[in-house]
Amino acid sequence: MTDGTKTPDKFTIINELARRRGFFWQSYEIYGGVSGFVTYGFLGAKLKQKIESKLRELFVSKLGILEIESPVISPSKVFEASGHVDHFKEPMVECQKCKKRFRADHLLREFAKISEAEAEKLSLKELKETMEKNEIRCPECSGTFGEPKYFLTMFKTTIGPYSEAVGYGRPEAAQGIFVEFRRLCEMAREKLPFGVIQIGHALRNEISPRQGLIRLREFTIIDLEFFFDPEESDCFLLKNVEGETLRLFLAENKLRGSEEIVEITVKEALEKGYIKAEWQAVFMALAKKLLADLGVPPEKQRFIEKLPWERAHYALQSFDQEVYVERWGWVEVSGHAYRTDYDLKRHMKFSGVDMRVFKEYEKPLEREQAFIKPLMAKLGPIFKTEAAEVAEMISGVDPCEVASSIKKDGYYMLGECKILPEHVEITRRKVKEQGKRFFPHVVEPSFGSDRLVYVALEYAYRIKDDRAILSFPRDIAPMQVGVYPLVSKDGLPEKALQVYRMLLNEGFIVEYDEAGSIGRRYARADEIGIPLGITVDYETLKDNTVTIRDRDSWKQVRTRVIDLPELLHKYFRWKANFEDLGKPFEG
Repeated sequence: MTDGTKTPDKFTIINELARRRGFFWQSYEIYGGVSGFVTYGFLGAKLKQKIESKLRELFVSKLGILEIESPVISPSKVFEASGHVDHFKEPMVECQKCKKRFRADHLLREFAKISEAEAEKLSLKELKETMEKNEIRCPECSGTFGEPKYFLTMFKTTIGPYSEAVGYGRPEAAQGIFVEFRRLCEMAREKLPFGVIQIGHALRNEISPRQGLIRLREFTIIDLEFFFDPEESDCFLLKNVEGETLRLFLAENKLRGSEEIVEITVKEALEKGYIKAEWQAVFMALAKKLLADLGVPPEKQRFIEKLPWERAHYALQSFDQEVYVERWGWVEVSGHAYRTDYDLKRHMKFSGVDMRVFKEYEKPLEREQAFIKPLMAKLGPIFKTEAAEVAEMISGVDPCEVASSIKKDGYYMLGECKILPEHVEITRRKVKEQGKRFFPHVVEPSFGSDRLVYVALEYAYRIKDDRAILSFPRDIAPMQVGVYPLVSKDGLPEKALQVYRMLLNEGFIVEYDEAGSIGRRYARADEIGIPLGITVDYETLKDNTVTIRDRDSWKQVRTRVIDLPELLHKYFRWKANFEDLGKPFEG
């Protein structure tokens, strides 16, 4: 018989374990907590750092990717140029009874079982009609909802003491890379392809975050922008991954209402046109490997292609890498967008700074070229002290684009400056061209670090003989080794502390524990995912050997204390297995 109590799901269990053992918890608990914000404890912070280090190892070190750190707050012009001010909005409804607010499309997905693709293409009017048809009420108080409206999910602030200096908390780290492109290109010696990564905090004023680490208002984002020449096949990594199989949920199948998953190699996906850019396919293959290294098997991963109305405004093609989790089903952990030249073009237009790169021809070409000349006699009276700066900006823009805009609209907008026909002189003449200036294209793999933490926790969690174990892959375990005296007497704690300090000096992350029985200490270690436990016993005092216990199999081997540093370094670098650490021990 049961007492009628509902068994908690894995999401609930993991969040409780994380809070109790100090991985993470809701921030500001003493003031009642604030949804969408979490604080990481020692174990959670270490796990997060190790996952990010794993990603750096896979994506950065082996590819020569540049890494930067830019501000979290940006002037409004940055996000006006990027399009976020116009597009970063979500549909919101407010309960007429309790006044709580929710994402309208999320309510439809949760309570009406409408797909994400269908929910995201509905207008505000259609959202209202669909909610009424499905009789969706407030999940908190069962009240009715008011009219849906769009809500800008960027945090707005002011920069300095003047209220007109508007700024925004960045909702992504990508724009910090795009606005610094000129300097970064110089650091890459003007050679394509090259990539830049940024790992840092981002802010999104989520309407109703209710999914723990899956949806936060402040989170860590990992944005990698990879710049390449779209006219050249220079994807030198393709041969390394072209045989890798990807599980694709294609947009064409979504449109047909089919849930068919296409399992196909990277090479075949490119040949069939399922993936438009070679570099995008490479990063998708690397993302699959990263999640596998975090403990997620291939069959629990997929890449779902975004439909046109689901894609971000800057993307020509997008895939979300999704992982299956127990509570929420398929959850996005990374996005893979082909951003083409959208961002660089927009920032060039809004800033007036040339964002193109120069490509030299093998042989000079003769062609007719347009030139633009700012007319200072006309600019001076209009722009006064800023005339020289405006003239310099004009000299850097594309004359054909200016001519086309003037012909169509009667003027050309250069940042906030309106350039009229009388302000410039556009001429054409034949020139020998040594090369050309062009906009690189960009593919972007973008990861949610906090989501990776949750996924690593859920896939590590298991039960063995009624004991909870976090079976982290050894290289991301937040605590590597536990050191325990068998009993707290007879000189064993003193010897165990010597071993503990030696391992600390060798650079290992080590826990020392002598509280309670040895069995209880092993259980505590298993629950926080410590791969190896070293026990100092009476034999240690005789021959300077210790037992090493494996977290997952509970097997033990015996080895000399003097050999521990070398053996453990090999083990945590995947150059040795547990059986290589010593001789089998039956204690």
